[in-house]
Amino acid sequence: MHGGAVTLARQFLEQGYRPDLILASDMLDLSTFLSLTRTETHNIPVALYFHENQLTYPLRRGEKRDLHYGFINYLSALLADAVFFNSAFHLQSFFDELPRLLKHFPDYNELDTVSQLRARSEVLPLGLDLRRHDLYSQARVTTEAPIIVWNHRWEYDKNPQEFFQAIYALQKMGLDFNLVLLGESFRVKPEEFLEAKERLRGRVLQFGYVEDFGSYSSWLWSGDLCISTAHHEFFGVATTEAIYCGCYPILPNRLVYPDLVPEELHAACLYDDFGGLLARARDFLAGKRPSSKELASLRSHVARFDWAVMAAQYDQRLEQVVKAHHSRA
Repeated sequence: MHGGAVTLARQFLEQGYRPDLILASDMLDLSTFLSLTRTETHNIPVALYFHENQLTYPLRRGEKRDLHYGFINYLSALLADAVFFNSAFHLQSFFDELPRLLKHFPDYNELDTVSQLRARSEVLPLGLDLRRHDLYSQARVTTEAPIIVWNHRWEYDKNPQEFFQAIYALQKMGLDFNLVLLGESFRVKPEEFLEAKERLRGRVLQFGYVEDFGSYSSWLWSGDLCISTAHHEFFGVATTEAIYCGCYPILPNRLVYPDLVPEELHAACLYDDFGGLLARARDFLAGKRPSSKELASLRSHVARFDWAVMAAQYDQRLEQVVKAHHSRA
């Protein structure tokens, strides 16, 4: 979040290109970028998109938050004509935490700016290339036992410990299932996954990241059940893709997850504690399966995030930002 703004500013000036609008992500230090390019960007409208943020992203145990990165997010939002968040949960959690960040300052904490920023912030969900998965719907692997899919990053914020705790409990119950463990790991030794590879030998059909999209998609289409135990999820791309490909979701009743499931299926898909997770997974594996109508409802609910739907919303909203900016100029 530091040097990148300097590099992008240099590249922008070298190109000599003047866009109608600058759309920046939360990982850009917008104040640095705009100050270094002010000769060219002083009258260009700016929209800021928060896919993550540095105020509410969960920390590792014992780790202390560096408030400077959150302050960069705050300054970038102040400079933007419009601020977009990928989900309502993300927007709300950011503005719940922002006053606490500003109160760290003994004076000139500018708390009044929180309401001003909130007024020009809104939800604009991600656009995803979901229809691309349709190309691989017939490439599924079929097994006699149901397939449970994990397709999240192999990192602490996705809480793999609780996921495998549930898997081992289901194994102990004598329930039949197979496991597909997708997702990328940035650790040299992802201990929970390596242990699972040994303890669940014979059940693991896929272990680790797959390079090509077709293989990834075919594994999702092969899945029957997708489970999340995450401590952090601002949007839920992995879960959205799994649901679109026909996996039935069992998700925590927190974070963004209630938005990914139709309200009429909240009770069936969302759990409040470990016992709730285990009960739903046990019932599914024991034969209590969703109806084709319920699966269709789930798929339709997440299909709204496909670019075929979202592109027009982005075009319309960003055009409005440009018009509003120039009407004030």
